[in-house]
Amino acid sequence: MKNAAHAIDIHAGPKALAHIREHGLRAADIAVVPGAAGGPKGLILQKLDQWLFGSWLPSAPRERTLIGASIGAWRMAAACQADPAAAFERLADLYCSQRYPHRPSAEYVTETCENVLGGLIDGYESEIVNHPYHRLQILVARGRGLLRAPRRNLMLSAGFGLAVLGNLAARSRLADHLGRVVIGDARDPLFWLKAKFDNFDTRFAPLGADNLRRALLASGTLPFTMTPVRGIAQAPEGTYWDGGLIDYHLSLPYSRVAGNPEGGLVLYPHFGSRIVPGWLDKSLPWRRAGAGANREWLDNLILVSPSRAFLQTLPRGKLPDRNDFHYYGQNNDFRVLNWRLAIGESGRLRDALAAFVEKPDPTLVQPL
Repeated sequence: MKNAAHAIDIHAGPKALAHIREHGLRAADIAVVPGAAGGPKGLILQKLDQWLFGSWLPSAPRERTLIGASIGAWRMAAACQADPAAAFERLADLYCSQRYPHRPSAEYVTETCENVLGGLIDGYESEIVNHPYHRLQILVARGRGLLRAPRRNLMLSAGFGLAVLGNLAARSRLADHLGRVVIGDARDPLFWLKAKFDNFDTRFAPLGADNLRRALLASGTLPFTMTPVRGIAQAPEGTYWDGGLIDYHLSLPYSRVAGNPEGGLVLYPHFGSRIVPGWLDKSLPWRRAGAGANREWLDNLILVSPSRAFLQTLPRGKLPDRNDFHYYGQNNDFRVLNWRLAIGESGRLRDALAAFVEKPDPTLVQPL
C-alpha cells in the first residue's frame, strides 16, 4: 500500500475526510466528477479515467454530473460513451498525433482540433448525450463588451487586454468581459450551479447531438491560437472561447451537493494539487480555490493528483503540456514518444487509487 500511495496525492475537504474515515471511499457516494482545462496535461489521467469510468463508478450506477472545460470536457465526453476505455484510448491517440507546421494559422489549429474531436465523438453522439447515468455539462466562455462580436484583431486584442487587466485587479472584474455558459444534459437539475454563486453572468443551454461537437470545440478554443466559435445550436448568440478562461480548474460551489441523500461527494481526478479558478489566475499565486469567502465550496471534495515523486519519473520530469509543441518543434515523433511514455505511466495512478479504495488509509489524505 505504501508503495502504491507514492504515485498519488489525495487531498480532501473536512466533510469528505470525515466520510472517508467512517466509510472509506465508495463509488456509490460520488455525485460529481469535474474535469479541468489544461490541454495535454489531462492526458496523464488516461488509465485512471479508464478504470474510474469503465469499472469502478459503473459498479455503483447512479445519476452523476460530469462537468468539464476544454480537455476536461473532452475527457467527460469520452466517459459518457458506451465503451469509455476505448474512447479514452482514442482521445489520447488523437491528441498525441497532432502535428503543426512552424507558426500555424488559427484556422489550421482549429481544423486540427476539429479532426481530433471528430475521431473522438463522431458516431457516438447519441451515446454521449443519452447516457443512462452520466449527465454531461460543458463549460464555455462567451464574450461580453469588446469581446461580444470582435471582427478585427485590434478589437480582439483590446478586449482581452482589458480582460487581463480587470482580472488582475479582481476576479470579479473578469465578468465584465466574459460570461459563463453551461451547455449540458437537461435531465440534470443542476440546482447547485443554477443558484447564483459568483459575479459571472451564467446561462444554461440544453445539450444534444446537434450541438455536442460545437460545444466541445468552443470549450477548448484558445484565443488568438484558434478561431472563435459562433453559432452553437440552442445556446445564446455570441462569440465563444475556452471554458477554462473562467473555469480553469473548476472552482465551483460543490458543497451544495453535500446533502444529496444518495451521497454527496465530489471526486476530482486532477493533474495538479492546486485548484486555480481561471486561466488568467495561473501567474497569481494568491488566487487559489479553497481560500477566503468560498473556502466551504470544497468541504465535500476529494482531489486525486500525481505526486511530485511520480512527476519526477516522467520524461523531462514533468507532465505533457502545450509548451512541448514549441520545445520539440518539428521533431513530432520525439514529442509523441515522450507523451506516450508519460501516458503509459498513468497506470500507476490507477493502481494507487484502486489500492486506496480497497484498503482506505485516512492517514494518507491531506487537508485541502
